[in-house]
Amino acid sequence: MKVVHVKNERQREACLARLCAEVYGHEAGIAPLVTFAGTFGVLFRQEAARVLALVDGQSQPVALALLVLDELGESMEVALLTALDSERVKQPAQRLIEELALKAPLRVNATDDEQEAMFRACGITRWLDGADGQRIGLGPKHKEVDSADGLAKTMRYDERAVVQSFKQDKTLFEDYKKRFVRGIESFPATL
Repeated sequence: MKVVHVKNERQREACLARLCAEVYGHEAGIAPLVTFAGTFGVLFRQEAARVLALVDGQSQPVALALLVLDELGESMEVALLTALDSERVKQPAQRLIEELALKAPLRVNATDDEQEAMFRACGITRWLDGADGQRIGLGPKHKEVDSADGLAKTMRYDERAVVQSFKQDKTLFEDYKKRFVRGIESFPATL
């Protein structure tokens, strides 16, 4: 097993499309496409996001993650995470987080106790209370902070602006839709 930073533009687009589809599900309406377009059109252009994959011994991807930098470029937040093949590889998404936590100043958000327990099992042991009951976990390489207020904000895009641009520019909407579908169809067998 090894972690691969997906840099090839075609592969990165395909991996992002697959990641959005897997995380949101295939009946999620426009949400996966908005995330795809916002990430691609804003975060990738600003070099504020990365797609990483855990690959097996045959270089086949078994888990994918989207990491987004904070505004100071000091840490990376796991924005999206999915397992692709849990039959051949046990807990591939967790294994990807374990590897990333050892190598990068990683930050995760847990929305419930089950998620927090999973991240704790991955080596995320420092936890802070965030807004609305959210728990924020910091990996071993992340700098020390006393509270969630001490964390730099994660780079974001305005989801409403993406939706609005789709409504105003049908060509833009159709272009992203085609790229999204093409990405899913051309998901690489190996990385």
